[in-house]
Amino acid sequence: MGKPSTRMSHFWRGGELFVWMTASGVAISLLMVAGMLVLIMVNGLGQFWPRALQQVTLKSQETVIGQLVGEEMIPHSMTTETQSGQRRFRYRVGNRDQFGSEYRWINEAEIASIIFPDELTFVERREWGPAYGRISLTGESATATNAADNTWAAVVRLVDRANQLRRLIEHLEREEIGSINYRIEKARLARQALVLKGGTDPATAESDRRLVDDIAVLEREYLSKTEALERLHKEAGQDAVLLTISTGRSVRLSLDQIIAVSRPNAMHWFDKTMAYAQNLWIFVSSEPREANTEGGIFPAIFGTVLMVFLMTLAVMPFGVMAAVYLREYAKQGPLVRLVRIAVNNLAGVPSIVFGVFGLAFFVYTLGGSIDQLLFPESLPNPTFGTGGILWASLTLALLTVPVVIVATEEGLSAVPRDFREGSVGLGATKFETIRHVILPCALPGILTGLILAMARAAGEVAPLMLTGVVKLAPALPLDEYLPFLHLERKFMHLGFHIYDVGFQSPNVEAAKPMVYMTTLILILVVVLLNLTAVMLRNRLRKRFATSAV
Repeated sequence: MGKPSTRMSHFWRGGELFVWMTASGVAISLLMVAGMLVLIMVNGLGQFWPRALQQVTLKSQETVIGQLVGEEMIPHSMTTETQSGQRRFRYRVGNRDQFGSEYRWINEAEIASIIFPDELTFVERREWGPAYGRISLTGESATATNAADNTWAAVVRLVDRANQLRRLIEHLEREEIGSINYRIEKARLARQALVLKGGTDPATAESDRRLVDDIAVLEREYLSKTEALERLHKEAGQDAVLLTISTGRSVRLSLDQIIAVSRPNAMHWFDKTMAYAQNLWIFVSSEPREANTEGGIFPAIFGTVLMVFLMTLAVMPFGVMAAVYLREYAKQGPLVRLVRIAVNNLAGVPSIVFGVFGLAFFVYTLGGSIDQLLFPESLPNPTFGTGGILWASLTLALLTVPVVIVATEEGLSAVPRDFREGSVGLGATKFETIRHVILPCALPGILTGLILAMARAAGEVAPLMLTGVVKLAPALPLDEYLPFLHLERKFMHLGFHIYDVGFQSPNVEAAKPMVYMTTLILILVVVLLNLTAVMLRNRLRKRFATSAV
């Protein structure tokens, strides 16, 4: 055996400690990422499971109905009688319009008994959040239904009928009346355009007369549709059910305000699994309600994906052309080095600075000029001179273009020199060599930069708050009206939705599961977009296997 000092010397020179330190760093990083994902999934995915409804009787003879959503140890509750401390439970008691709050803490020592009656009902409402209690038919509804039917089956049937009427109302409001409003607005703008032209010839007068006639026809059609809409509203609101809440008071619930009813305590595991899948699908495919704290997030998913797609279309050619010029055409010298330093530093500029630039240049300057040139009849209401998905995408393209330039330059530099010399030796020009040899071989590197750009763009929020994102968009940027893709429209974004629900919601406690679930969806969207680019990059790597990129 050698001396201790010799063994220590070999230990340090061998680098074993460094290996352990680096491996520990990797392990800790993976554990942190896994822990974050598990935390988000547990808190997000758990909200869709139909939890049991408890009827809690307190020692004060008060009754509470709700879902148990948490528990904790009461601080400084250890006494000689309760050496392990006392617990308290957090219940979601619903009925916010009746109790003023949707959650309530109950100390374990206050509870006399807990039971799980099958008849306790969960009512999902369009407003005021969920309601809990025992449901029954009103006198009118009971008369209108078959007396031989079970009460619960009659309630479910009435709710289904009310939902069908609600779908008819929404179709009438959005599709038919929305189409009429769109055509009236187009005709009004066409008349305004004729006024701005200042024409007094007979042809202009005839065009104006036809537009007036068209507007009159559309307004009559609008009145007819609104009357039909009022009839549907009246029909949907005429039926109601009674909900007996925990205080014993019966509350009348109009059926047009009820989305769904269920009895979680009477459901088997298969019914709960089906309800879980249905709730999850509704979340990703429907629109938000109640200040974004209820309902789904489909507009935010659509807006995020479309914005990343538009950003990719803008940043890809611009970044690649800049990199090709810097690497292949520009004379290397102090000026080019200065440009590269500027590009690298641009990647470190705070994103809100890009948002201010996008607001000043894209929205006010470029958008305002477009309105003056192409949409004067709409002024003073701006068309492109306000925030929209186009300006938000261009702002993010500007923010991520340094990443694409740097990655593309790395890809171009990795193309073997023999390829260039062989192409030139065969008589190809420099442009032909770049187009047919260098760029195809550098594509994997270019896509690597694009993947990084997409990941950053999907998660940015600050610049979007100045250039087009909104809390609730009235319509998607894509619809059936020409030109189908409306780049001037405002849009919803998953990142901003998380910020809005988490920090601006009037019901923060109820919004917590929504925050976790929206975060999980944002991560999945980023992963899916990146996986698509990675698969494309791998295919190109196999095709140009000689590339060292």
